[in-house]
Amino acid sequence: MACCRSFVRVLRSGLRNEAALRSFSVSARYFGPISSIKTPGFPESVTEGDIRWEKAVGDSVSADETIGEIETDKVSIPVTAPGNGVITELLVADGDKVVANQDLVKVELGEGAPAAAASSSASQSAPAASAAAPPAPVAAAAPPPTSAPPTPALKSAPMAATSSTPPAGAASSSSTGAPTEESRSERREKMNRMRLRIAERLKDSQNTYAMLTTFNEIDMTNAKQLREQYRGAFEKKHGVKLGFMSAFVKATACALRDQPIVNAVIDGNEVLYRNYVDISVAVATPKGLVVPVLRNVENMSYADIEKNIGALGVKAKENSLSLEDMDGGTFTISNGGVFGSLMGTPIINPPQSAILGMHGTFDRPVAVNGEVKIRPMMYIALTYDHRLIDGREAVTFLKRVKTFVEDPRTFFLDL
Repeated sequence: MACCRSFVRVLRSGLRNEAALRSFSVSARYFGPISSIKTPGFPESVTEGDIRWEKAVGDSVSADETIGEIETDKVSIPVTAPGNGVITELLVADGDKVVANQDLVKVELGEGAPAAAASSSASQSAPAASAAAPPAPVAAAAPPPTSAPPTPALKSAPMAATSSTPPAGAASSSSTGAPTEESRSERREKMNRMRLRIAERLKDSQNTYAMLTTFNEIDMTNAKQLREQYRGAFEKKHGVKLGFMSAFVKATACALRDQPIVNAVIDGNEVLYRNYVDISVAVATPKGLVVPVLRNVENMSYADIEKNIGALGVKAKENSLSLEDMDGGTFTISNGGVFGSLMGTPIINPPQSAILGMHGTFDRPVAVNGEVKIRPMMYIALTYDHRLIDGREAVTFLKRVKTFVEDPRTFFLDL
C-alpha cells in the first residue's frame, strides 16, 4: 500500500520527468519480504565455528544455494538460502566466530529478485551514463596559416643513448639470482578450526600415549597379479574398481580379530574390548586430514569395502562429510603411499590404541628362495600404545597383515 500511495503522490504532483520515474522504479525493488538466516543446527559435540562467506551484499541467490560455510573443529556446515532473493546485509564479518541460533545474514526474498537485481543495476548505470559531462563545443574554424610550421629541433644524443631497452650485457636481478622484493615477501593466513583441532589432537596423542613403532615389509607381487587378473570382471560385476585398499582393510580386520588387544582401548583403570571392527581411513582434503569410518568391516567383502571407501572419498572431496561419518573408529589406516612415501611413523588417532601406516610400492632386490629377484615391495608400520599392547602382540598383528596381503588364499581358507 505504501508503494501505491507513493506512486499516486508522484502523479498528482505533476512530476513527469524521467529522473523521478527512474528513481521510483529503482527503489520499488526493495519492497519484498526480508528473511533473516540463522546458524544451522550444530552436531551434539560442536558449540561454535568460524563463518566463511561465499556471497556478498547485493549478490543474487537461489533456493538452497550455499551462501557461506561454518568451519568447526570437526566438520564444515553450509549456510544455504531459503529461497530466491538478494543478499541485503551480512550480520557477521567473514572469519568471525558464530554460535548456535545466531542471526547471520538477511536476504530479500522474491521469485523475481535475481532478475530485479540485474535490471536495477542496469537502470542505475543508465543515469550515470546520461549524467556524464557533455562533449566540448566545436571551436570556430581558425584562419589558414600564412607560413609553414617550424621544424622541431633534432636531439643531439645518439639513438642508443635514448633507447629504453637495457644494454645486452646488463642482467636482471632475477636472472642473476639476486633477491628481489617479491621473492622475500611474507603473508599470514588464519588457521581454520579443523587444522587447529588436528594439531591439538596430535599433540595430545604424543603427550598421552607411550607410542612405539614396529615395521615389516610386504611383497606385493601376488596382490598385483590378483588385481590385474580380475579387475575387469570385478568392476563389471560390482561397479567399482578393485584397488589395494580393500585387501589391506580386510587383512587388518582379520588381524584385529586374531589380536583383540590391538582393537581394545584403555578406559580409566579398565581395558575396553570391542567385538566389532570399525576402521578409520585417513583421507587428505584441502582443509586437513579427515578420518571417515568404515563400520563392521569384519562382515564386509572386498566389493563392500571398495564401495564404501569410494563413497566416503567423494564426500570428502565435496566437503560434505558429516560428524556421523567420522565418529567412532577402533583402528586407523593411513596410506602415505599415494604421495610416494617410502617409510614413516604414523601417530595414533585418539582414543584408539594403534594405527597402521601404508607406504609406496617400489621395485627392490630381495632374496627369494636363495635367489636375488626384483620384487614390488612395500614397507608397513604399526604405531601402538605400549601401555596396553606389548611387542609380541604388535609384531604378531603386523605379520598377520603381511600374510593375508601377500597370499590372499590364506584369508579365504581361514588359515
